[in-house]
Amino acid sequence: MKTVTLHSGEVIPAFGQGTWKMGERRDGRAAEVAALRRGLDLGATLIDTAEMYAEGGAEEVVAEAVKGRRDGIFIVSKVYPHNASATGAVDACERSLKRLGTDRIDLYLLHWRGTVPLAETVSAFEKLRAAGKIRQWGVSNFDSADMTELAAVVGGGNCASNQVLYHLGERGIEWRLLGEEQRAGRPLMAYTPIGGKSVLASAAVASIARKHAIGPAAVALAWLLKIGRAHV
Repeated sequence: MKTVTLHSGEVIPAFGQGTWKMGERRDGRAAEVAALRRGLDLGATLIDTAEMYAEGGAEEVVAEAVKGRRDGIFIVSKVYPHNASATGAVDACERSLKRLGTDRIDLYLLHWRGTVPLAETVSAFEKLRAAGKIRQWGVSNFDSADMTELAAVVGGGNCASNQVLYHLGERGIEWRLLGEEQRAGRPLMAYTPIGGKSVLASAAVASIARKHAIGPAAVALAWLLKIGRAHV
């Protein structure tokens, strides 16, 4: 499987599993856990989740899926902007750790910009990292101006990744952000990588899918992994 190297030197899978919408229904829990475990068996050992997803329910699904094999998994979770204060981020992280059934989160992201000053959030993240609660931290939904502002904050250079919307039908980051992040040696993580109906129903995508005897979703993912050069 293709890999991505973080600025820390750690090598992780370029293809991961998302958990948005998981944990919302108790009767779907077994199928969700089974799906994640199947992905892990196939080598997709990065799992992305957030405290926002089902208000912690998705993190509980992840906990069940990785039970007994935690050391081989790279877990990404995210903190709400309103929880990203000096004390709020620490408390939110502790709650996520409890739901995930683990003693550390491998990559902890600020889900999007809020009203808490970046300096305060970064300070909290660095405190969590020093305590071993998180191994690395990053951001999500930050544009070029946001990343410039982050870089000026003490400790801001320790940002490991930026998770952004990116797929065949949404390529705005290519104007500026993608190149800047690549030059900084900081991998982007693409969310909603398959796109929506407009991508899956595209005549061009359908043509490529038929040529290679694969589904449209596989074409969209392959484009990201081989052409978009972003972490999925």
